[in-house]
Amino acid sequence: MEKKNTTQILTKEHENILAVIDALNKECDALHNGKKIDKRLFEQIIGFIRNYADKLHHAKEEDILFKELCKDTVNLHCNPVQQMLYEHDLGRDFVRGIEAGVKENNVLGVIENSRNYAQLLQEHIFKEDNILYPLADECLSKEAKKLMLSKFINIDKSREKEIKKYLSFVKSLKKFKS
Repeated sequence: MEKKNTTQILTKEHENILAVIDALNKECDALHNGKKIDKRLFEQIIGFIRNYADKLHHAKEEDILFKELCKDTVNLHCNPVQQMLYEHDLGRDFVRGIEAGVKENNVLGVIENSRNYAQLLQEHIFKEDNILYPLADECLSKEAKKLMLSKFINIDKSREKEIKKYLSFVKSLKKFKS
């Protein structure tokens, strides 16, 4: 099913990010119960977060949606963009902590940073899906939405091979489903 607008595209990307977060949480449960760090899995998760969640998804938000929302503050009575940017940065810090924990074989560090990242992103995604995106749909002009959609489509086309790789990774995480 083809998505009709930018917020639908971003929401669909959130579903993929949440699937990886679910797997991350389940892997933390296993670590808590004595499993050793699966370095390869964590490298894949970190790669997904950095390249799909951050360089693709967050870049669409930060470089396109958020900039568009900040252009016209007259129609936007309470702009949540600064909070969203702060949370993106906080998430990046947690990912660096996960990576450091994996490198140092520090199970508690991996668990703590993974859990913090997961909780942050679950709450962040809820706010975007239920507050920010409906706000954007309401206040942005048809022209702005059309231009943003065109930019999103161009980004997705230019990174099509990479996106397929990460979507394949998401599918591979079915073993983590309850």
